[in-house]
Amino acid sequence: MVAIIDYGAGNLQSVKKALDFIGAKSIITADENEINAASHIILPGVGSFGDAMHSIKEKGLEDVIKKSADGSKHFLGICLGLQLLFESSEESPGVDGLGIFKGKIVTIPKDNGLKVPHIGWNSVSLKQTDGIFEGLRDNSYFYFVHSYYLKDADEDVVAGTTEYGVPIQCAVRQGRVCATQFHPEKSSEAGLTILRNFVNRED
Repeated sequence: MVAIIDYGAGNLQSVKKALDFIGAKSIITADENEINAASHIILPGVGSFGDAMHSIKEKGLEDVIKKSADGSKHFLGICLGLQLLFESSEESPGVDGLGIFKGKIVTIPKDNGLKVPHIGWNSVSLKQTDGIFEGLRDNSYFYFVHSYYLKDADEDVVAGTTEYGVPIQCAVRQGRVCATQFHPEKSSEAGLTILRNFVNRED
């Protein structure tokens, strides 16, 4: 069973529809017991870093998310769900993230001639080709919607990068804990491959 954590962010239904499409059983939930009982956890997210962390704490979900992302379960963060795994973001100064990984969430520069937010398809250079990335061709295209991005993460956990005026670390993976800045559920067959790999992992 896949638990999609509901902390008040958008994009929950599109993630569930993608899981339904590939035949994976899933539930949208904010119930700690249901999250603990699930073998696979997805932390989605669309919106503000600060608002999301406030909602996570208000709903009493911070501890169960950290526990779910401690490496004991299969965990996938999507978009804002990736950013929340880090310590802080320029979007919300003074707000602590979940601190699962070290790295900076910073603003996409607005002086490079490109539109911000970044909305659209970008190719991803894969640094890892196993786990949830197994079977993907390097430089496959994925769908992005974001104004902030990951920078200076530990190279050992960076699984994919892209370019949008600046180099962007857009996927991370350490053991069973993975996250993508792009939206697998909106990324056609390449995205569905990631979701299939995720839900089928039992190691």
